[in-house]
Amino acid sequence: MKIGIIGLGLMGGSFALALRNCYENLHILGYDHNDQHCIEALELGLVDKISDELESFAELDLIILSIPVDGIITVTKKLTFVSDRTTIVDFGSTKKLIVENIPDSIRENFVAAHPMTGTEKFGPSAAIPDLYRGKVVVLCDTEASGERHLKRAKGIFADLGMKIFYMDAEAHDRHAAFISHMPHALSFSLANAVMKQENPKAIIALAGGGFKDMSRIAKSSPTMWTDVFHQNRDNLIQAIECFKGELERCEELILQEKWEELHRWMERANDLHEIL
Repeated sequence: MKIGIIGLGLMGGSFALALRNCYENLHILGYDHNDQHCIEALELGLVDKISDELESFAELDLIILSIPVDGIITVTKKLTFVSDRTTIVDFGSTKKLIVENIPDSIRENFVAAHPMTGTEKFGPSAAIPDLYRGKVVVLCDTEASGERHLKRAKGIFADLGMKIFYMDAEAHDRHAAFISHMPHALSFSLANAVMKQENPKAIIALAGGGFKDMSRIAKSSPTMWTDVFHQNRDNLIQAIECFKGELERCEELILQEKWEELHRWMERANDLHEIL
């Protein structure tokens, strides 16, 4: 297979490693606006060649878009020259605006996907070969994808050991706001709140596992997450408002010293782990 990966950070780099572990006779062409990422991707063997021209991707079997969501829209509009045999898959964390902006001429080529995986690290050096194994990938609005391209994308995800779920783009963005995007907003907020109130020595001395777990994703790429928050603004605001209501309820119970009711409130939260 001839594969192009646009965006050579954690997601694109890890996908390249996963493909190399799964298939033989691959040729991977890379593209990234960051010159250092291009150098590192070549040195690490993530890609075989770097191109700075999108036209080089015209006759590939598969193109992966693993760049910030606003960039996915921009690049997709420039890919109208690709062969009808080329499958295009995006890895965007939001879906509605992306699918609405796919040019009609390549809509059948396109498979809108969201792999539910990642770490707080970014860049080619963060790539790991098993990032995708055992993880969920959500495919959105698949009725608009061509049968050939959908079959190819599903086959690759299955070969990499991923679990495939289907969802319409609007529903995906609503659910993702609560389950993925809001937790990132909370982690960024927690990190900023603590840094404004505490000195570094106190943070180092007292930060235990709970704080590290909750603040870990605050190390995520601001460029990526600004774009995600921008594209999913309305759903994210709704999710934040719901969270604020629960936090205010917690505050109210503490202020009023309603300890038994607070205990029951916490018990209801414990139920989440029966689902997970």
